[in-house]
Amino acid sequence: MKKFDVEFLEPAKNFMDKLDDKSRKKVLFNIWKSREINNPELFKKLKGNIWEFRTKFLTKQIRLFAFWDKRDDKSTLVIATHGLIKKTQKTPKKEIEKAERLRDDYLTTKK
Repeated sequence: MKKFDVEFLEPAKNFMDKLDDKSRKKVLFNIWKSREINNPELFKKLKGNIWEFRTKFLTKQIRLFAFWDKRDDKSTLVIATHGLIKKTQKTPKKEIEKAERLRDDYLTTKK
């Protein structure tokens, strides 16, 4: 049973469009899988309200930042903000801050 739906903001769509087909399919598969099971290897809380979909594919560490939108009682929604291919173990602080800004913009616009 799926636990949430996922929507992509424009920066997340643009990031996904830039991935090669196999990488994109793997990311989408992991997102689909993370909706069914709790696995921090696939979907993990980073900081505050920011989470990340995690995909390891070949030599790439692909991350798609996200947050929960729980203001609707009918469905639980996860909003993907943007993504990156990680080059180091540590997630860049500026990327988490960008996700927070996109979350704030989304919540302000949706009111």
